[in-house]
Amino acid sequence: MNNVRVPFLQHYRINALRALGGLAFCLLSVTSAPPMLPLVNAILEIIGALAIFLAIAGRAWSLFYIGGRKNAELVTFGPYSITRNPLYFFSLVGIAGIGAQTGSLLSMAVFVLAGYLAFDMAMRGEEAYLSSRYGQGFDDYRMVVPRLWPDLSLWRECEDVPLRSARAVGSLRDGVVFVGAWLAIDLVRLAQAGGLLPVVWSLPI
Repeated sequence: MNNVRVPFLQHYRINALRALGGLAFCLLSVTSAPPMLPLVNAILEIIGALAIFLAIAGRAWSLFYIGGRKNAELVTFGPYSITRNPLYFFSLVGIAGIGAQTGSLLSMAVFVLAGYLAFDMAMRGEEAYLSSRYGQGFDDYRMVVPRLWPDLSLWRECEDVPLRSARAVGSLRDGVVFVGAWLAIDLVRLAQAGGLLPVVWSLPI
């Protein structure tokens, strides 16, 4: 795999998420959340909001470390010492938060599964590229650090970390996508409550 392949995978990931997001919005516009106790619904929405903000902060934190190094060196400290793909992990946390805002556990599970499948191809391609570029160094790293779910016991820090704030600020701009999806779901629910959008199917859970 060469350097051209990595941008292609990123392009694939972005387009896949756009397509899945559009499909999810179309489905949500004609479905309604299952009836829940107001307290349960409020708790689900709060958990979803916290997950969205955690995703935005976590992605910015990860980009502080990787900055412009992604294709220049193998970063294995900070968040990259506990998971090989912290950006994808925090993105899935944000997707779960968006799903929770629908008020349906089924929607949340489908959102996360669809997001994982979209990320999976990109992760596989990136790992093949890193293995070909860094050889045994990456293979040793892959053997110790989990692919996605963080293992906090592995945390290690570099004594002198040259943090790259520009990319982290860019990640905060990316967070608008999560907040925008959240607002879109609220608008759909308001339109359904006002009779502007038809409800074809009520979700079971």
